[in-house]
Amino acid sequence: MDGNGRWAAARGLPRVAGHRAGAEAVRRCIRAAITRGVGCLTLYAFSSENWRRTPDEVADLTALLRYYLRHKVSELCREGVRIRVIGDLSRFDPDVRDEARRAEDLTAANTKLTLVLALSYGGRADIVQAAMRVAQAARSGAIEPGELDEALFSRFLLTADIPDPDLIIRTSGECRLSNFLLWQSAYAELIFIETLWPDFDERHFDAALETFARRERRFGARPAV
Repeated sequence: MDGNGRWAAARGLPRVAGHRAGAEAVRRCIRAAITRGVGCLTLYAFSSENWRRTPDEVADLTALLRYYLRHKVSELCREGVRIRVIGDLSRFDPDVRDEARRAEDLTAANTKLTLVLALSYGGRADIVQAAMRVAQAARSGAIEPGELDEALFSRFLLTADIPDPDLIIRTSGECRLSNFLLWQSAYAELIFIETLWPDFDERHFDAALETFARRERRFGARPAV
């Protein structure tokens, strides 16, 4: 979800205004996913690299996160949304960590949409921590090194209970993954659009789904004759 800062700058507004507008785009995206029958939606809400931003901007971002976790989760729960949080939550204040876990617990039984919030998440860090857990399991005798394959390794990732993405959309014209679900996105379809995230709405969501539907996914195999 990229382009909040540029959206605000184009309007002579502070960056926090762009983040607030981006939060409204999140709500539109979630509603669109529910309406279109999408089973799992992952939002890259705060990357591990976002901690490098200015202290004021980090404070604004975490304040918005705190507000939505505290005041909007009940609404999502009523809509049948299950919330999962992935990332290094230890870097957030204790109250944010508590709100994130409360959101997961409150919505755990919901089945209409799994909403994955990637917070302080980095794809490389995810792979490294998985490798460490594999090594620990092998050392303890829980697994044999010769048993390790891609399916087993995936069980040690933060997304072990979440399907790999079929489609990844990035806004604002940037054409890179920026450390997002690097292992999991091996065969995801990628769509890059010029629209800034605060302007993203149901039309853009539908256009991405239509583009996805036209693509032929071969997963390395030859197309059927």
